[in-house]
Amino acid sequence: MDTLKSEEALMARWDARREPLVSVICLAYNHAEFIRETLDGFIRQETDFPFEVIVHDDASTDNTAAIIREYAARYPHVIRPIYQQQNQYSLGVPFSTRLFAQAHGRYIAYCEGDDYWTDPYKLQIQVDFLERHPDYVITYHDAFMFNGQGVLRSPHLQGRYRRDASALELMRGRPLSTLTVCFRNLIKELPPELHGVEVLDICWWSLLGAHGKGKFLAQIRPAAYRIHEGGIFSMRSSKQRIRMSLHAYYNLARYYQRIGDQALHDYFLIQVFCHALALISPPAKLVALGKALQNTSLNLLRRLSPTA
Repeated sequence: MDTLKSEEALMARWDARREPLVSVICLAYNHAEFIRETLDGFIRQETDFPFEVIVHDDASTDNTAAIIREYAARYPHVIRPIYQQQNQYSLGVPFSTRLFAQAHGRYIAYCEGDDYWTDPYKLQIQVDFLERHPDYVITYHDAFMFNGQGVLRSPHLQGRYRRDASALELMRGRPLSTLTVCFRNLIKELPPELHGVEVLDICWWSLLGAHGKGKFLAQIRPAAYRIHEGGIFSMRSSKQRIRMSLHAYYNLARYYQRIGDQALHDYFLIQVFCHALALISPPAKLVALGKALQNTSLNLLRRLSPTA
């Protein structure tokens, strides 16, 4: 930490504005082993605009809160700590989205306390693009997955996901590397249908898609997505991750049904069906598909048959 710049040096590049242009949201829980690297990645950002870092400690049982206090004492005008006495995640509280409403910035950047950024110009590049392109609502870039043994997957985004996203693709919950995003601060609260959803980033992209497109910025150095035993999503089994995504798609279908978007309602119902099929064994899958085909055929025959 001694090699980091002082708060005065950090703020020296900023213009006369004092209100932050970007709010960095960081959720932490038992991340004492990792969070210094995360916070260092924020402090090393080189920007010509003010930014704030909202660090939310969800009642950690290790030394995470003490480390956050150490950084907050050194950077009191940059780091805004929030300490919970009771774990909000276990209560089903979508606290990450609630932090958006508390953020002062026009833009939101997101990185959890076990991941970190590697490019000191990340925020500057993303904000410069969003300021010049009002038809884009979110920017994102590359990441790599790693654990204690080394890099597991690089890049994190593969194939067709390494490009820009249309508004419709975002509304359909297009996969992004969440630790790389910077987006317009437009989501102040979740629709009631999305309360209790664990895979909230899918919901965020879908809601943001109503406001514009997504930009993939290949020039930003990849961020580091850490896989470890305490990871909420990454260490879940394949079936658990599918169930979590299925739940998100089902609730998005309910939301779009309520607001009258039939196309998106149907799209997310198809995703529910596909994810449900992925959860069952191959023999049971054949039986389910056979029954679905049989029911479809009977319904078609009824429609084609002349009425009495």
